[in-house]
Amino acid sequence: MHVVEAGSHRWRVLLADDHAVLREGLAMLVSTQPDMEVVAQARSGREAVQMAQKLKPDVAVLDVSMPDVGGAEAAEQIHASCPEVHVLALTRHADQGYLRRMLRAGAAGYVVKRAAGDALIGAIRTVAGGGTYVDPSLAGALVARMIRQPGAQEGTTRKRPALSEREEQVLRLIAWGKSNKEVATQLGISVKTVEFYKAGALDKLQLRTRTDILRHALAEKWLSEEDDPE
Repeated sequence: MHVVEAGSHRWRVLLADDHAVLREGLAMLVSTQPDMEVVAQARSGREAVQMAQKLKPDVAVLDVSMPDVGGAEAAEQIHASCPEVHVLALTRHADQGYLRRMLRAGAAGYVVKRAAGDALIGAIRTVAGGGTYVDPSLAGALVARMIRQPGAQEGTTRKRPALSEREEQVLRLIAWGKSNKEVATQLGISVKTVEFYKAGALDKLQLRTRTDILRHALAEKWLSEEDDPE
């Protein structure tokens, strides 16, 4: 396990993978970015959880298949003990089952290892800013599956408490993949205020994961082209 001092103006990244050569290669890639630094490298899921709890990085990049504690279990533990740490899954599995498992565990992003390095860097920036990233090769199938689910078609959220206008604005933009900072800029409010309204909306709707937010957005038909915030 390798730990370095964290800087104050860059995204702090924890890398967890049991393959040393790959892990070191990822560390070199991330370290070349002017807005990122690797604060720790973990060789197992258990070590990743310990480092995340101790260092509170902005992003924890977790391999899905690791010894002792797998990526999904590690993501669940990190999400439960330090929810401010954004988990990004990095895996060779281009599989919907693994993707859904990681999203349910609280991961904010999912990148397939065969993707180019710039995809990983972009994903880190997205989740660090409070957004959600799903590998493009899997995103379409994920949304299509959610649309087909009965809960998404029948609007099972009708009996839930109504959101305030601002809470709905914030949640809509998050559903479109906007980071907290981007939402704040678009609405002309602070990031802290965005976080306040987001927390209130999630509490009212009893949502927890990014998958929950996307499912609610689909049920409410927030993701049609005419509603695109762009």
